[in-house]
Amino acid sequence: MNFNDRVPPHFHAQYAEYNVQIDIIRAIAISGFLPARQLKLVLAWCELHRDELMQNWELAQAGKPLNRINPLV
Repeated sequence: MNFNDRVPPHFHAQYAEYNVQIDIIRAIAISGFLPARQLKLVLAWCELHRDELMQNWELAQAGKPLNRINPLV
């Protein structure tokens, strides 16, 4: 997440040379590209951690440090 990002609430994911922005609420890619397998994993992670991601979005908007979110295992 980037501080002072614009709505909709989203986060950035990177894999190799690929980058994508993921809408937290809808768990969809809103810009960029990831290979299908990696995108599927990121979207699953988003759904599992939606509440935590939204908390971090609010923290980022307030300029506060973000909480760590566990990776998909």
